[in-house]
Amino acid sequence: MSTARIYQRPKNAMQSGRFRTDRWVLEYNPGEQQRPDPLTGWAGSGDTRNQLRLNFPTLEAAQDYATREGIAFHVVPAPQRKLKLQAYADNFR
Repeated sequence: MSTARIYQRPKNAMQSGRFRTDRWVLEYNPGEQQRPDPLTGWAGSGDTRNQLRLNFPTLEAAQDYATREGIAFHVVPAPQRKLKLQAYADNFR
């Protein structure tokens, strides 16, 4: 039985924009451990579900999809945004 986690995409730390942070993502948990390939040394496994990432407009849509497909899931709550209110004059204190 596959399990998945549903979370909201975080804001990119390298940019100030919030593009697509309102979307919810369903991502499967790894089914088996990755192992190094003997020839190349790259990590890989036979489980292809870790390559799948589904986007949904709302949390309810993601939960409905998971229950309809029989996927056990847990929701990771989005972190609360903290605003740092600061005046320009605080730079010179």
